[in-house]
Amino acid sequence: MKDNSFLIDITKCMGCRGCQVACKQWNELVGEKTTNTGSHQNPPILSAKTWTLIKFDEVEKQDGVKWFFTKIGCMHCKEPACASACPVGALEKTESGAVIYHDKICIGCRYCMMACPFRIPTFEWDKAFPYIRKCTFCFDRQSEGEIPACAKACPTGAICFGDRDAMIKKGKELIANHPEKYNPHLYGEKEVGGTAVLYLAPKDVEFADLGLPVLDERPLPTWTYNALKYVPGQIVVVGAAMSAFYWLTKRKTENKAESKEVKHDE
Repeated sequence: MKDNSFLIDITKCMGCRGCQVACKQWNELVGEKTTNTGSHQNPPILSAKTWTLIKFDEVEKQDGVKWFFTKIGCMHCKEPACASACPVGALEKTESGAVIYHDKICIGCRYCMMACPFRIPTFEWDKAFPYIRKCTFCFDRQSEGEIPACAKACPTGAICFGDRDAMIKKGKELIANHPEKYNPHLYGEKEVGGTAVLYLAPKDVEFADLGLPVLDERPLPTWTYNALKYVPGQIVVVGAAMSAFYWLTKRKTENKAESKEVKHDE
């Protein structure tokens, strides 16, 4: 599979949440009970039950307050900080561009949540045996030659999907051909080494105004590697042993719970 990307044109998004609904339908995610807090954004944040969210922002300009809608979810970094921070390799960068998660390996340390500069991975806080949850880039659909559910559902063409180089070329062409319409910066092309989600923003609107962090071009894992090379080997071994013990204990507890459920059914 190719190294694919989204090209999200914020000027075309009308906040219909079609992508949000499509994501929930494809991944069989349940709805969330929420409370109105004065914003049309709903749910208010990403969670284990919401992997794609349309963010509502009011940006004050000289000609008044304007509404902007931004699709947020996992950025699927080319060099993901979450994967580099995971001590057991539960997160993996694939050839398709997707960063996928192996829940059977995860030990629940949540280092990935702390490492992610976009604050994307979420946790199943309400479960006895919780896992990390986030957008999968519809890795299963891509494996069958299908495009991600969110891109297919978008009615305005705000979410384009394809080869990353082609998406970068398309984004730069739009900026060059319509300088009066677009911010000259293609967000995600170089941030933290590049991401699989690229954003086009309206002219005179900063990405920070839309909640997207201002980041350096240096991939975050390079900082991790530089730090880890000074960590004594004994600490790494002890950490691995503790991880293995945690995993075995968790599996033992899960097996006991499953046995009780079987006996109860009988």
